[in-house]
Amino acid sequence: MSTIEDDDERLLAQIGYKQDMSRHFNQWSILSYAVSVLGVLGSQPATFGTPLSLGGPAAAVWAWLIGSIMASFTAASVSELVSAYPTAGGMYFVTKSVVPPEHAAIWAWTIGWLNLLGQGAGVASVSYTVAQMILATATMNSKFDDVTGTYAYTPTPLQIVLLSIGFLISFGIICSLTTKKLHEIELWFGPINVIGAIAICIALLTLTPHKQPASWVFGHFQDGSGWGVGFSFLLSFLSVAWVMTDYDATTHMSEETHEAAMRGPRAILGSVGVSGILGWFLTVTLCFCIDDLDAVIKSPTGLPAAQIFLNAGGKSGGTAMWFWVILVQAFTGCSAMMAMTRMAYAFSRDGALPGSILFSKINPYTNTPVNAVWLCVLFCSVMSLIGIGSTLTIVAIFNITAPALDFSYALVILARNIYSHRIAFNPGPFTLGKWGKVVNGVTCTWVLFISVVLLFPTVKPVTATNMNYAVAVAGFIGLFSLGWWFAGAKRTYTGPRTKDLVARIDNTTESSDGDTHSTDV
Repeated sequence: MSTIEDDDERLLAQIGYKQDMSRHFNQWSILSYAVSVLGVLGSQPATFGTPLSLGGPAAAVWAWLIGSIMASFTAASVSELVSAYPTAGGMYFVTKSVVPPEHAAIWAWTIGWLNLLGQGAGVASVSYTVAQMILATATMNSKFDDVTGTYAYTPTPLQIVLLSIGFLISFGIICSLTTKKLHEIELWFGPINVIGAIAICIALLTLTPHKQPASWVFGHFQDGSGWGVGFSFLLSFLSVAWVMTDYDATTHMSEETHEAAMRGPRAILGSVGVSGILGWFLTVTLCFCIDDLDAVIKSPTGLPAAQIFLNAGGKSGGTAMWFWVILVQAFTGCSAMMAMTRMAYAFSRDGALPGSILFSKINPYTNTPVNAVWLCVLFCSVMSLIGIGSTLTIVAIFNITAPALDFSYALVILARNIYSHRIAFNPGPFTLGKWGKVVNGVTCTWVLFISVVLLFPTVKPVTATNMNYAVAVAGFIGLFSLGWWFAGAKRTYTGPRTKDLVARIDNTTESSDGDTHSTDV
């Protein structure tokens, strides 16, 4: 009777690749990893100021709730596709299996670059926010001048960037470890995130002496953007959209996960559910603990959530709670870097990157793509350096994270439905069944809507200073990928190098062993 390892390797071989990396991730470590990638305890406080300042507390609360529900549709659509093709390429690889052969290469090329650049911007932005959080801690522990209303220490762009690059290097060191060691490390990331979020909610509610009434938390909207209360509410989706993305990060670890075709989708859906609930409770808690809305929004720490922590616990208590937020955000950066490195490895394996032969190599000592790891560290570091010269430009690059990643999912989902009359989709063990088209339709509609919102200027009147330059970055990504394609890549790149027909594991097992078997979760 075949083992899980045999089945995993057999499916990968049928798809067209050989097993180069070791499989050590199980259901718990891959779920913990998926929760860590979203990193709600770190990411939600880091982005909380945006919906709060634009739409008010009620906008922050309801936008998170609605956004989390919509994220579950996207997660379900992604889960069904990657369950059928569990490879390190994630949704990029799925493209070739849902698009006609004559169009597969250009589709895969576009999706691959959207995904890789979106992940790169995401990793760099998380590292940048970790640096901001640490320096915000230094700010709120420095001397405060009651006359000017400022702290003695204010971080410079150079300090933020250098510290963020230091974290990128530390992420690279961790991602270069063996898969077994990564599995052992990731087992802790998710539980710390969940337990920390619950503990901080309890601590803030306990320590804050004067709380806002429920009518204010759930009913106070404002026009902080100048576009009107209605559109200010829509702009408040920026926080949840930035946090609740990168769903296919889990699938990039498929070639290092036992029974990835089923455990990957479970982890994706479980993490979105857990993170959505925790993020909503965090948002509601922070809103209840706001004493002065204008003062919190204009906090000299630079982060409204940090000011709420400071007001509740003082310097020592606020710093102690803020430490856990920083720690979880660092976990998020490390986990996101891991996904990016596997995507870079998969893209190189198919000959899509310059130096593909080098970056597709697996280190013989760790059995992990170490060369791809340090390519990603270098790429994200160079991207971060832009922040020294222009904060506006680096923020615009970071803002493209969610639209780029979400579009890389939605385009594959759309292609699966557009070409369904020509390309038969062979589902994996996780399938949406008769609800597939409805869920896919909701996903594509939501991604189109939220992407327009994410690319819209957040303040009116629009000036050179407050313009959302993410749309310009999006245009650059499109011109870059398509320009490179027509300049020569179309003559050498043929898409994911795989076989055309994928047989399901259970059918193979039945025909070879004469019986069926189940595997433990």
